[in-house]
Amino acid sequence: MARIRILLILLASAMLTGCYNRRTTAVTLPAQYTNQQIDSIVFAATHYYTDNFNFVVRADSLWLTRQTPEEWVSRLAVDSFAVPVNTRLVVADIRVLPTDSVDSVWVQLAQDQSTFGWIHESQLLPRVDPDDPISQFISFFSNTHLLIFLVMVIVIVVGYSMRILLRRNAHIVHIRDIDTFYPTLLALLVAVSATLYSTIQLFAPEAWREFYFHPTLNPFRQSGLLFFFLTSVWSMVIVSIAAIDDTFRHLHFGEAVLYLLGLAGLCALNYVVFSLTTLVYVGYVLLAAYIAFAFYRYFHVTRSKYLCGQCGMQMHHKGVCPHCGAVNS
Repeated sequence: MARIRILLILLASAMLTGCYNRRTTAVTLPAQYTNQQIDSIVFAATHYYTDNFNFVVRADSLWLTRQTPEEWVSRLAVDSFAVPVNTRLVVADIRVLPTDSVDSVWVQLAQDQSTFGWIHESQLLPRVDPDDPISQFISFFSNTHLLIFLVMVIVIVVGYSMRILLRRNAHIVHIRDIDTFYPTLLALLVAVSATLYSTIQLFAPEAWREFYFHPTLNPFRQSGLLFFFLTSVWSMVIVSIAAIDDTFRHLHFGEAVLYLLGLAGLCALNYVVFSLTTLVYVGYVLLAAYIAFAFYRYFHVTRSKYLCGQCGMQMHHKGVCPHCGAVNS
């Protein structure tokens, strides 16, 4: 009960901290907007960045043109220079040229006060990330090649680890579990979070794109699917702490480490499986089946229903206590 009270206090603290909503200070806007101001507002609303937005170069290099877009469109001689990876750039200007057959949107970037260059938006965005650690984290784990590599590594590692754990008759989540619901709950939260992540990609891609350019870890600043996704992420952090604490209470140090390694492998596998299968709509059926399986295994196989009348230890069934040998009928 003490652990449950601590978890409830932590969860309530996090929710109260995130609930604060800073009031927007009233700003007197001009009665009329200029055409340039209107274009800037429309562009920011549809592209999610505008002047003074900060990027960091993700690709090996980014080539910028020193001359203006008009000179490039007119087929005049232009000079380009490369910007190396991890360089921070700021948007200095944005122009839209309807006569450009390649890409009508040009972005001027500044590396420092004396180094400026232009580039098509279609060439810029795949090679940069917003200068925010959350955006860069999202970009890193959205890489297709990385996902394929992770799938191969996780399947091999989990398969090999399961083989070793089964041969040692070690405790494993869902199979030979310990009598605590937190590891099962953590595995379920990872599966739900992965499903929500892919659901946002399918049904609310623009909301995810806006979140990518302006990320936040506060779920109360988001709505819809993003609110539930961020809430599930914070829930995973809290439940992870409870799962680690309860595991070391139930098992010796060596067994606890092996159990937690198996739990980590299962969570990684859940993330890969449910995030990929949801993209083809199979993940929803798998999630329902997985939730039913996890609850059945815990409440009908893992959870102890009785206490020994002699030593007070937990027992799965009536009869001889495995701890003190007393007969309980």
